[in-house]
Amino acid sequence: MELQILHWFESLHNPFLNPIMYGITMLGEKGIFLILVALAALTVLPKKYRKVGLTMAFALIISLIMCNGVMKNAFARVRPFNVDTSFESLYNIFATIDDWSFPSGHTSAAFAAALAIFMWYKKEGGFAIVIAALIAISRLYLTVHYPTDVLAGALVGTFSALAALKLEHALVRYYEERKAK
Repeated sequence: MELQILHWFESLHNPFLNPIMYGITMLGEKGIFLILVALAALTVLPKKYRKVGLTMAFALIISLIMCNGVMKNAFARVRPFNVDTSFESLYNIFATIDDWSFPSGHTSAAFAAALAIFMWYKKEGGFAIVIAALIAISRLYLTVHYPTDVLAGALVGTFSALAALKLEHALVRYYEERKAK
């Protein structure tokens, strides 16, 4: 059934949408864009964004450990384009991927960052969640993940953001108590 869903996404491929979806997926590539946003919030954006930057950084680290460090290796799910070789490799993207499929690291990182923003700033976070959802859809459009990979990635990202917020609160509380002494 999941392969059928991916073939439906593949049926949507066209010269207009292909570069858009590739560009969207590249927003999650190696987490670079997301890391840069977190660093900007920590360093160059107004001071009010420091806590969101710290939460994002923690969320991205937790997501990376859980998704790429633990879960991908534990489940070792083969990518859909390796199972069904009839899928079209847009922009030769299949050749650039050498890790396991489950869960989607792009989706996990995107949701971790987006929800970290949303927990502090609803308006900006709402926009970030839309971007995260588009990244998740792009992974299906490019047929590099199964739908359950993307769903699991969103859940891991959500968990990562919630854990990061608790960690940020605990860290701030610790430093405030130390400063008060």
